[in-house]
Amino acid sequence: MSGHSKFANIKHKKEKNDAAKGKIFTIIGREIAIAVKEGGPDPANNSKLRDVIAKAKANNMPNDTIDRGIKKAAGDLGSVNYEHVTYEGYGPAGVAIIVEALTDNKNRTAANIRSAFTKGGGSIGTPGCVSYGFSSKGQILIDREECEMDPDDLMMLALDAGAEDFTDSEDSFEILTAPEDLGSVRTALEEAGIPMASAEETMIPQTTVKVTDEGALKQLNRTLDMLDEDDDVQAVYTNLED
Repeated sequence: MSGHSKFANIKHKKEKNDAAKGKIFTIIGREIAIAVKEGGPDPANNSKLRDVIAKAKANNMPNDTIDRGIKKAAGDLGSVNYEHVTYEGYGPAGVAIIVEALTDNKNRTAANIRSAFTKGGGSIGTPGCVSYGFSSKGQILIDREECEMDPDDLMMLALDAGAEDFTDSEDSFEILTAPEDLGSVRTALEEAGIPMASAEETMIPQTTVKVTDEGALKQLNRTLDMLDEDDDVQAVYTNLED
């Protein structure tokens, strides 16, 4: 999805009810646990944990909640058993869908995700069946209303810090980086006092599919809603055109 639609989705989720906020916090809590297990509890020496903390703050997770999550993960390393799993498939009208999950029960997660695809008229495919059409990128989104810096100055700041691309949209700015440069670009923006709506790795479609059939869109949205409600699902990427 483009920066514009992703930004609109972020704003929508932040304005949702407490249950939706709880889902976001659950996602981030699992990412904290994995980051601590893989690189330790000190963000100064763990770039992945720094990235997750930045994501947590962008989603208004309280500092004490973040700290508790880090301490809990550090003291409970032996029982942190979440696994990264990725599913690929197709929705109605051939829309490509990638689902990333963190789970402690792969059978449960696989069944739930397969059900979401099936009930929306889609199907799960084999690994790699759609991911070849996406590029892994670092993506930073900035709310235009919250950014006081001149757009040209912001673009130069981002590019000088290592960004690959800068897009100026009606309500947001989108900055794309190589995945390994996300942290350094985000740090440069933080030091300049730029508030970020999100800063995380994502999958950008190389081409998009336009769906005009209302029935197909309804089925696709059913699948996406079911995936959004699943606590194991961390992220969903599609090549649906806005």
